[in-house]
Amino acid sequence: MITALLSRWASERAEREALRYGDSRWSWAELADRVARAAAAQRAAGLRPGARVAVLDFNHPSCLETTLACAQVGTANVVVNFRLTPSEVEYVLNDSEAEVLFVGPEFASTVEQLRDKLPKVRRVIHVGGDEDSYESWLDVEPDQEVHPADPDDCFLQLYTSGTTGFPKGAMLTHRAMVAHSANVSATIGAQPDDAFMVAMPLFHVGGSSYALCALYTGARMVMVRTPEPATLLRLLESERITHSFFVPALLALMAKVPDATKHDYSALKVLCYGASPMPLPVLRASMKVFPNVFMQVYGMTEACGVVTVLGPEDHAEGAPEQRLISAGQPMDGVSIEVREPATGEPVPTGQQGEVWVRTEQLMSGYWNRPEATASAIGEDGWYHSGDAGHFDTDGYLYITDRIKDMIISGGENIYPAEIERVLAEHPSVGDLTVVGVPDDKWGEVPKAVVVAAEGHTVDEAELLAYCREHLASYKCPKSVDVVDELPRNPTGKILKKDVRARYWGGRERQTV
Repeated sequence: MITALLSRWASERAEREALRYGDSRWSWAELADRVARAAAAQRAAGLRPGARVAVLDFNHPSCLETTLACAQVGTANVVVNFRLTPSEVEYVLNDSEAEVLFVGPEFASTVEQLRDKLPKVRRVIHVGGDEDSYESWLDVEPDQEVHPADPDDCFLQLYTSGTTGFPKGAMLTHRAMVAHSANVSATIGAQPDDAFMVAMPLFHVGGSSYALCALYTGARMVMVRTPEPATLLRLLESERITHSFFVPALLALMAKVPDATKHDYSALKVLCYGASPMPLPVLRASMKVFPNVFMQVYGMTEACGVVTVLGPEDHAEGAPEQRLISAGQPMDGVSIEVREPATGEPVPTGQQGEVWVRTEQLMSGYWNRPEATASAIGEDGWYHSGDAGHFDTDGYLYITDRIKDMIISGGENIYPAEIERVLAEHPSVGDLTVVGVPDDKWGEVPKAVVVAAEGHTVDEAELLAYCREHLASYKCPKSVDVVDELPRNPTGKILKKDVRARYWGGRERQTV
């Protein structure tokens, strides 16, 4: 159980530092005391097992304390994506039925604007800022009572990104998160004397799951409120960080910081990246800043985070470069198969299909969505990821695209990610996506929609010729549109459905 982990370190490493945030530092004993007070405050507020609380804030220790308090009380913490619009925040809070809402100063006005539209929220607690009431919330006698949770009880509820509709609340359980933490800790070789930087937002598994992995290990956590590239580089050096996780977009910015290579990163053992495709030019630039430590991870909220890993040896000089575009191999504790989406039958090595995952790391289901849960997780325990991919003969998994984004042109299956990977290498392309557009002869054909790189002009004929040099002719885009920017959801993923909508007005697109 998650509660046992905190108790262990509070007993074995009471005075050792557990968490650093800005100029504040807490020992394991101090962190355990604050969590016990947060648990007592929840019970005093009338929260009972199964109830939901919510956090709307940038990264702050109060969010982690609340998650751990929920594990102790039997409630669940809904960490809300702070990039959502007010109407989307309203949807998540009402869908989750959160009764207590913790809000940071930057989002207080949003909550005030929505207050009359949140019938389930009984109390709002302000965290930090001039109106801080969180410390008063903790001003109670610590509660050592621990709810006798079932391993499959949810204590953390994270919402999916909702690229195709309303987001769904993935219910992450004690069993699943402990399994994930154990599997990841073993994979990255984490030790109690290590230092984890928690830089990604806690509403994302790359934030909350990484923090709980540090808790599992007993490692010191350094939490940053927002990931400023230059600040992160300094902290990696000054705090002697051994492990962290960054998304590719952040690594691209860090690599461009002047004198990025001049810091001492010798303490760094493993630097994970994932959550979105890593363009090879960005990876190469990042490897110059952080040599010999990169580990790519592929996963999903529904599995608490990581399911496959591409290790440092596959990033080393001399390793097959083709593997850098793979997602690596299944992590210990995770089984993965590639199945035919329509029949569920396994496909041969090298053939495309849907990635299915089976592991103790899986969520218990989607909050109040039994049909969606049944559709995602079969009775045999396999999670149907919706990702298209294939295995090579060495057991490396290649994530090609989302099944729904596949383009069927003249009976041929075309995966936009293959084309995007090629176009990302062209110097004139700063950002891009590839979608299927209507075609009277082939049904649909690929179109590249690109944003010009700074200081460059996109030449359509040049880009199409470049594609023909690197791709089979049937995969090449038939046209290129240049735009100022691409639509993205609050987690930064490109909204392909919005891009496609520009070209499919009044027509029906067939997908598998």
